[in-house]
Amino acid sequence: MNKDFKVAIVTGAGTGVGKAISAALLNEGYRVVMTGRRREVLEKAAQETGGEPLLVVADVTDPDSVKALFSKVNETFGRLDLLVNNAGIGAPAIPLEELTLEQWRSVVDTNLTGTFLCTQEAFRIMKYQNPRGGRIINNGSVSAYAPRPFSAAYTATKHAVLGLTKSTSLDGRAYDIACGQIDIGNAATDMAAKIASGILQPNGTVMAEPTIDPVHVAEAVVYMAGLPLNANVLNMTVMATKMPFVGRG
Repeated sequence: MNKDFKVAIVTGAGTGVGKAISAALLNEGYRVVMTGRRREVLEKAAQETGGEPLLVVADVTDPDSVKALFSKVNETFGRLDLLVNNAGIGAPAIPLEELTLEQWRSVVDTNLTGTFLCTQEAFRIMKYQNPRGGRIINNGSVSAYAPRPFSAAYTATKHAVLGLTKSTSLDGRAYDIACGQIDIGNAATDMAAKIASGILQPNGTVMAEPTIDPVHVAEAVVYMAGLPLNANVLNMTVMATKMPFVGRG
């Protein structure tokens, strides 16, 4: 097997953090598989990366779609070295009691179940390939530790992803599969656009918060991915220095 390159899958790769991670990995010489639900978005993102990624349309909430994604990657490259579970969504910022079951399930299915399904398929490749093993990096959030107002679904899934990261790290030991999590605070993406213009605070006020370029998150992922498999960053927080996360409100 030619080991002059490594193979990476990035979910939710069409926008924001996922696009930035894909570009950074391509720049490091990875063969990158960019995946998301909308081909036109992936194609535009691929052009902006300046590289030549493999584009695979897939829905992480659909088990059959996830299986097809990983089968395509295995058939094309014969191995998988890195999975970045980046796909994620939020629910409307409304009082907890007004959140519909459909809205709740949509966030859980994408952020938690999607991460689980992709992790399962990565294990099924990484356990048996030669050389054995690989790395999984989950996109967490500072919401894995502290919620924003009206974010029950998103916060619950990010707490759950933290637990999944730890279980994946433990269960992967025997197979040289390392798993870590990057917790992001205020990356300047479309999903977080309201942060810079003004977002609800726990005391009821609305305040603009500082943000960071997703490139900084991508650089951190490249560092995590570049470690040998006997070393692991279990958790890393990359955040806007002055965002109101650390301290008392």
